[in-house]
Amino acid sequence: MNLSAHEVAFSYVPGVEILTSVTLTLSTDAVTFILGANGTGKTTLLECLFGLRRPTRGRVDVAGRDLHQLAPKERARKIGLVPQWHEPVFEFSVRQAVLMGRTPHLGPFSSPGRADQRAVDEAMDAVGIASLGRRPYTRISGGERQLALIARGLAQGARCLLMDEPAAHLDPHHQHEILEAVRLLADDGFGFAITSHLPNHALLYGDRVAFLTDGRADLQGDPREVVTEASLERVYGMRFEIVESPTGARAVLPRVHRRRSSDDGALNPIPPQSEPPPSVATRGS
Repeated sequence: MNLSAHEVAFSYVPGVEILTSVTLTLSTDAVTFILGANGTGKTTLLECLFGLRRPTRGRVDVAGRDLHQLAPKERARKIGLVPQWHEPVFEFSVRQAVLMGRTPHLGPFSSPGRADQRAVDEAMDAVGIASLGRRPYTRISGGERQLALIARGLAQGARCLLMDEPAAHLDPHHQHEILEAVRLLADDGFGFAITSHLPNHALLYGDRVAFLTDGRADLQGDPREVVTEASLERVYGMRFEIVESPTGARAVLPRVHRRRSSDDGALNPIPPQSEPPPSVATRGS
């Protein structure tokens, strides 16, 4: 099942487009990272792909059908959205939070049945949180909460999950735990689109990457080919270097300039950086 954006544009303010013409295809069994500077519309693009926002121009297709022609329940059985942060009003258990993913499969007055409970069990097992079922969802760690949200999307039956900066505010261990789970699920046939500020994650866990700049996603492809020093400087307005380990793993590092005193004790100037990308006054990240 493919989820595709075709020349999608979006404006919060009439006449001011944060997305101008985005064309992007997300497929199952692949992890696509959407990278870009602050204010370039990454979250807005996810919301358009999910159907929360209707593009002002262009269209979004799922399995060859216009996303907005699908009933909300049918749409929810195909696409799941994992927000950056989710704080419920009530103190549900982790299992109850995951069970909410079965809502698109229930009638107006029906209760979850055996098939729904089985789907929850399988989803929690898939991301390794079966032991957390009775814990209050509000009292687990940020990493565990992200895994619960992924499990909710799996229980929902969605084959494509959209994740908004899932590694934000997490330590390296939990970042790896989340993205390793995503990587394994993609190998089992699930598709993921992940917004991120971390190019290294695209290199480590991604199959494809798309840079969002000037309201477009013109630069996209295999991370090893697309994530280069030149493309990073163009997108983020600063200089980087890419290093490679003996095992072939690659990492992006900013070029750090340190002041050094001259013979007379004066500080030498720091070499100028590239011009930063223009800021976007309208909403979008």
